[in-house]
Amino acid sequence: MAVYAVGDVQGCLEPLQCLLEHVAFDPSKDRLWLVGDLVNRGPQSLETLRFLYGIRDALVCVLGNHDLHLLAASRNIERLRKNDTLREVLEAPDCSDLLDWLRQQKLMHYDAERNIAMVHAGIPPQWTLKKALKCASEVEEALRDDNLLEPFLDGMYGNEPAKWDKDLRGVTRLRVITNYFTRMRFCTSDGKLDLKGKEGADTAPPGYAPWFSYKDRKTSDVKIIFGHWAALEGKSSEPNVIALDTGCVWGSAMTLLNVDSGELHRCNCDNKGLARANPASIAGAGLHTTSKR
Repeated sequence: MAVYAVGDVQGCLEPLQCLLEHVAFDPSKDRLWLVGDLVNRGPQSLETLRFLYGIRDALVCVLGNHDLHLLAASRNIERLRKNDTLREVLEAPDCSDLLDWLRQQKLMHYDAERNIAMVHAGIPPQWTLKKALKCASEVEEALRDDNLLEPFLDGMYGNEPAKWDKDLRGVTRLRVITNYFTRMRFCTSDGKLDLKGKEGADTAPPGYAPWFSYKDRKTSDVKIIFGHWAALEGKSSEPNVIALDTGCVWGSAMTLLNVDSGELHRCNCDNKGLARANPASIAGAGLHTTSKR
């Protein structure tokens, strides 16, 4: 059995299928980890969800901000934005099945045997692994609870509070958790967020830095796979932190990682999110897994 992780798909189904064919992915025995943002901006959001739903037993998926936005738009279509490519999903006859499946997915995945965590955007430097898993579970519970879902989706938008406080309650608490896991790029060492910057790691505002760059980060002993930050171009300053969003939807590439060997496979994409060249294997990402003792 092989385990692969893929960067943000964002409705770019063709490059994903090319990569899976390239590695002879077999959903009956292999596993595919998805770092979130399965949909939006790309040309095939509906087809992507249908494809993934069809192989759902072979998947481990964490949710990204675009996935949560889709769930919110399904409850209030006025939330759709000009550049969204989600209307086709919302008008599909199988929309309910697809979205019911989506809301069952995780905000954070941790593989104890490999000591690897997977999130969409990151884990704030002040949180331990145990704390991160607990906070993720609070949002996951809200997504799966019919009574909590609507208030959460209505209240999750916004940049405040900018920093975690254990005394936060209700939707305000869930919002900051969600922002850490699905929107974070730059923060302070104690976790205060800057959610405006979207460029490269060297563009942080004064007093801020990429979340993964802090040497006293409490999950520094855990290997972390994440997406969300296309401007990193698949590069991070930490060997245990693997950035997999390489900007397929923006005309760059989609990247697939063999989680155990560290081998990377990349498919170049055009500016419409379609495959532009046959996938190629490239140098490993420096992610070599070991069992946690």
